[in-house]
Amino acid sequence: MAKTRTYTSKRREQTALATRSRVLDAAKALFARRGIDQVTIAEIGATAAVAVSTVYGLFKSKDGILQAIMRAALFGDRFRAAQAVMDGVTDAERQIALTANIARAIYDSESQELGLIRGTSAFSPALRKIEAEFEGIRYQMQEERVRALFAQARARRGLDVEQARRILWMYTSRDVYRMLVQDGGWSPQRYQEWLSRTLVEALVEPVSGTKQQP
Repeated sequence: MAKTRTYTSKRREQTALATRSRVLDAAKALFARRGIDQVTIAEIGATAAVAVSTVYGLFKSKDGILQAIMRAALFGDRFRAAQAVMDGVTDAERQIALTANIARAIYDSESQELGLIRGTSAFSPALRKIEAEFEGIRYQMQEERVRALFAQARARRGLDVEQARRILWMYTSRDVYRMLVQDGGWSPQRYQEWLSRTLVEALVEPVSGTKQQP
């Protein structure tokens, strides 16, 4: 009986994941074609062949669907791979330099996954609200790296923790990526290399007699 229950539980979990994926795929296609604000939960359910009640049960609201799409784009496989490179690094300067790798991973993925949605929904209040929420998440995620810099007495003179956090947050913002890569024609690799050097120069106190390396 235990094996039967486990098998049934796994089947239900797989079915739920497949349903969730269909809803997200349908929402992404509709948002990209018509814009977030013009699409209804009912249309998403119909496109995904999923009951409206099930859609609400999975995501609670259209904002919940959009949040799930954003989270998958920003913090998906590329982000996890970049974060894995950071894991185990204890040197604070190196952590700051590797933040450029994480920023690139986030924005490369976002550009690929959400480019069309941003095109049709640039002024959507729902999109702006969720973007602000994710900016808050990004700001909080960076705090530990900045505090490590101060704990190891490597922070640039004249900065306090909050100033350093704001500088790191600003340089790793979506707007900087957009201006350099999307509007300026830089390659993502050039952006990453520039950002790594810039973050170290802005936040890390040079060691006397040595040249900083990103």
